[in-house]
Amino acid sequence: MESWIIRTKNLKKYYQLGEHTVKALDGMDFLVREREFVAVIGTSGSGKSTLLHMIGGLDVPTDGEVYVAGRNLNEMNKEQLAVFRRRKVGFVFQNYNLVPDLNVFENVVLPVELDGRYVDREFAEEILDFLKLKEKQEALPGTLSGGQQQRAAIARALVSKPAILLADEPTGNLDTATSHDVIGLLKLAAKQFQQTVVLITHDNDVAQMSDRIVRIEDGRIVERSGAEREKDQGTKGSCMDGSQADAQADGEKQEEKGGASHAEK
Repeated sequence: MESWIIRTKNLKKYYQLGEHTVKALDGMDFLVREREFVAVIGTSGSGKSTLLHMIGGLDVPTDGEVYVAGRNLNEMNKEQLAVFRRRKVGFVFQNYNLVPDLNVFENVVLPVELDGRYVDREFAEEILDFLKLKEKQEALPGTLSGGQQQRAAIARALVSKPAILLADEPTGNLDTATSHDVIGLLKLAAKQFQQTVVLITHDNDVAQMSDRIVRIEDGRIVERSGAEREKDQGTKGSCMDGSQADAQADGEKQEEKGGASHAEK
């Protein structure tokens, strides 16, 4: 049985602008396996950031369901969603969002401290060392390069040991070489610390560094990467829609076989 850590089912997010309805997400079934590194790519306005906000509990859908780490986000109230975000989701954004008056180490452990939990200093230092920031622990963000600031933001996302890590255009403010360095380290860190990553980007070169690429247009999934199609041929059920995943989760063998056959086509 596949271990789906993220699953959306017929996910919709509509906005009303005057007489017009904007369909940011239009019935999307999106699946991510545990410890997978997935890039979601699309042009501006395609719905990729909206999808990330739904998965991270930052916004609520118009219709459909979102499951993360076995939890149905639709069933949570605002307070429960806030706790869920703090403890189960690591966020990395384009603008780093580091507190300028705190040094690197203080920024990294800040979310854990604000949540009232024990700070595992040894684990935090291990992450900083892995991300090549060991010598910068006491430095203020303003003294760091853009790449170093984004690595500090990645460390902050990892230190709370989340179920998933969501990165929204994390290389948007970086040059090409630094972008590749940062994403390379993010991928290595995800493997080292056993994380599931969903990366939102418009950069094809950055997306190619992922395990799998999902392309979105007009709020719908329109294309999977060649690598994913190859996985389909070698692994039954490696890419299925939401209904097939439900059938598999319910243990309905007949449906599971049908899903696998469909994925192999």
